[in-house]
Parts: sequence; structure tokens; C-alpha cells
Amino acid sequence: QIQLVESGGGSVQAGGSLRLSCVGSEPTANMNWVGWFRQSPGKEREGVAAIFTRRGSTVYADNVKGRFTISQDSAKNTVYLQMNGLKPEDTGTYTCVGGLRGTWSRAQDWNAWGQGTQVTVSS
Repeated sequence: QIQLVESGGGSVQAGGSLRLSCVGSEPTANMNWVGWFRQSPGKEREGVAAIFTRRGSTVYADNVKGRFTISQDSAKNTVYLQMNGLKPEDTGTYTCVGGLRGTWSRAQDWNAWGQGTQVTVSS
């Protein structure tokens, strides 16, 4: 079972930036796909971004395209989520996921979840 540990959450004002990190218990190449989900109170959990670690291919939710960037450092078994131009609606608990078997945007298709890190964006 893949173990994932996130860090980097915090509180920022609208327009600010944060970088989240996700360290895996296995080399990123072995995990194939690594992604980020977020959940806000009263909202459904949504997929934010994912990376196919063997090729570096990336996918994003429409509402974060152009603002968020997912990347990896294979030497550190780490996947990052750089978040720029943050908006209050980006507030939520961000969780790193691995072990994709299906569609990246479907939470039920991932079988490894980190503990989550809180991101709060104030207006």
C-alpha cells in the first residue's frame, strides 16, 4: 500500500500563492499517476490535478487551469502542487492520492490517500 504525506498548507489572502508537497513511500515512477483532490465544507470532493509520473503528462480541473501547476521531483519521491492566484473558493482540505485505476477525476478510482492539508484563502 502506497503511503502519502502532504505538507505546505496554510492561510493566505486572495491572489497569494502556496506550494503543497506530497512525499510517497515509493518512487514516483512506480506510482504511475499521482493527483490532488480537495474538499470544502458543503461541497463534493473534486479532483484538482494529476500527473502521469512516467511521462510528466498532466491534467487539471477547468477551474484551476492556468493558476495551478502539478510537478514532480523523482529524486525526492515528491509531487508538488504550486497554487498561484488563489481565490477564496480554493479553500479546502487538499489530499494527495495515488494508485489510480480508472478516471483521474473520480475519487473512487484512487486507492491511496494522504491525510490532507488545509488551505484557507481569505478575501
